[in-house]
Amino acid sequence: MHLVASDLAFAYPGRPVLFGVDLRVSDGVRLGVVGENGTGKSTLLHLLAGDLAPASGRLDRTGTVALVEQELVTTPGQTVGDLVRGTLAGLRALAAELDAAAAAFDHDAGDLAELSALIARSEHLAVWDADRRVDVALSRLGAVRDPHRRLDTLSVGQRYRVRLACRLAERADLLLLDEPTNHLDDDAVEFLTGELVAWRGGVVLVTHDRELLDDVATAIYDLDPSMDGRPVLYGQPGYLAYRFAKNQALHRWRQRYRAEQKRAVRLAERLDASYEGLSDEWRPPKGSQKHRRATRARIHVKAADRLVEQLKAEAVDVPVPPLELAFPDLPAMSPGWDPADPLVELRSPRVVADDGTVRLDLPGTRLAVPPSGRLLVVGANGTGKSTLLAALAGRVALDRGARAVTAGARLGVVTQEAEPRPSGRAADGAAPTGFDAYAAEALELLAAGELDPDHLVPVAALGLLTEADLERPLAELSAGQRRRFELARALLHAPHLLLLDEPTNHLSVDLVDELTRALQVTPAAVVVATHDRRMRADLADWDVLDLS
Repeated sequence: MHLVASDLAFAYPGRPVLFGVDLRVSDGVRLGVVGENGTGKSTLLHLLAGDLAPASGRLDRTGTVALVEQELVTTPGQTVGDLVRGTLAGLRALAAELDAAAAAFDHDAGDLAELSALIARSEHLAVWDADRRVDVALSRLGAVRDPHRRLDTLSVGQRYRVRLACRLAERADLLLLDEPTNHLDDDAVEFLTGELVAWRGGVVLVTHDRELLDDVATAIYDLDPSMDGRPVLYGQPGYLAYRFAKNQALHRWRQRYRAEQKRAVRLAERLDASYEGLSDEWRPPKGSQKHRRATRARIHVKAADRLVEQLKAEAVDVPVPPLELAFPDLPAMSPGWDPADPLVELRSPRVVADDGTVRLDLPGTRLAVPPSGRLLVVGANGTGKSTLLAALAGRVALDRGARAVTAGARLGVVTQEAEPRPSGRAADGAAPTGFDAYAAEALELLAAGELDPDHLVPVAALGLLTEADLERPLAELSAGQRRRFELARALLHAPHLLLLDEPTNHLSVDLVDELTRALQVTPAAVVVATHDRRMRADLADWDVLDLS
């Protein structure tokens, strides 16, 4: 198989998405695609699959293609068995075609080359082993195996695992995956990694999973803005090689931008000085040599204009570089506190949901977070990580146990999903912008005595969102931008303790790297619950609470 995209571009009505896409994928190539939310990663997969037509450019592709989207659209009454049969229909048809051709083959006059090609294709796809492969994949991915189970009764993650298992068993020439590890536990990710490394065709995978990029990708295609506005291909395998190369590129970009900004300032200063001199230094006394005055004025104007044109010609239009996280200097303690006292303490917590489901149960457990403490909470989905962080934050009632918090301790909380918060309202009654919501949050915290006005963290100074994004209605922000805003909200009042539930969700790999470094050195206490394997490895020296 081969796939060649040349200068592809695509735009939704009123919104350009992709520009200058150039990439090649052949057998054995496993291309990782990264970038901020909204840069067109999923759109790129649909272009490569042929589901969308590019606005310009050319796409050449040979071989079969299989796309696994984040969400599986089901039809009413469709079952797991229906999906398996539909996905493998092509393989079963090929097996039937081979059986019929072999049975009818004329050994004297038959076309042996045609039969050999059919056998080779069948062996390449291992058509006789397809049902076993599906069963193994369903089992290893933790997917539902009951063929009679209706897909509309499954969760998003369960449906994704069923579709992924089918596509892996199908063995298409080109496999396109959109965030394949989002709904997988560690064992399932290990199985998927092995399948992808052994894939005979080409693979293009959109992912924020840095460990998967390190284990699988032979090259990384970055859709984030570059200095020339085009995506960048980093051809060395491994996430660390990509990270080093991109950091170097960003460093050069920022240096070039600062140099051009300084050049622009010098240009303005010289222009001002030149015309200021025209009105002062180049003017003989009034009433004398008026012709000389005019001549000198013209000469001086021309000299100033030539200087300006020279400086303009030497200037380069360098776009503004991407934002860089400017993590605030958070406090460890407030005056008068005893460093031996924990900021927050839980004893034997038990939380039961309204439907009677036990969400968290840690009998005989004392969990204390001291000033500047570090705690990494791990465990499989459903073991209560989110509930534990909510209990530490005081946002869920305990059915058993007790919670104590140091008086005056400020907590910054980031949940998996954005919670309803004061949003404020623009002066003209329009939908609230990021600035409006941030101001409303600050006023609410101030009224509750949880904000020291001298320690307010300005949202625009964090490097999480541009001022233009903060002036847009929150509803118009992408998932990644809203996630950045939630992180900014948690930092607004300079908390003593940060509680972060799956902080890598919807964030680019660049920001995750920056955030991880900031969490390692901040004086504030930090509790993180995460499934991100690279973050867990980076924070391996923290205290660990495993809820599995």
